Amino acid sequence: MAWDRQAMLQFSKVVCEELSDDDDGLKREILTHAGNRWSLGVVHILGTSGPLRHAEIGRRLEGVTQRMLTRTLRQLERDGLISRHDYQEKHPRVVYAVTEQGQEMLIRMMPLWQWIISSADHFRAARAHYDEAQNRISKA
Repeated sequence: MAWDRQAMLQFSKVVCEELSDDDDGLKREILTHAGNRWSLGVVHILGTSGPLRHAEIGRRLEGVTQRMLTRTLRQLERDGLISRHDYQEKHPRVVYAVTEQGQEMLIRMMPLWQWIISSADHFRAARAHYDEAQNRISKA
């Protein structure tokens, strides 16, 4: 990729300096979704599988508790990343779907995921080097 690393870092600095305290808080909350196993999992499942009911999302999201799934769905709906449709039927039927904003988040995450995957060997080597150094220090 042909981009100027220093120019991008300077651009990042300018953008961050322009954030108000409210914007900074919002940014952190939204970034939490991108780094949260359950939030990202829900958005990914709905983005790749289409609208689903609560129980179906839970079955596909291995290890999530009922309480955590409900909490995650509410947070994602509040931030506009997913939508909730209650059909108001005698036997309750509620379906969740990814919104355009949720799709946008998934698309924008792709470069980060690709970077992580392509850098996995580097991360493993760095961890091994660090762990070896820590072991030497602790044995000394």
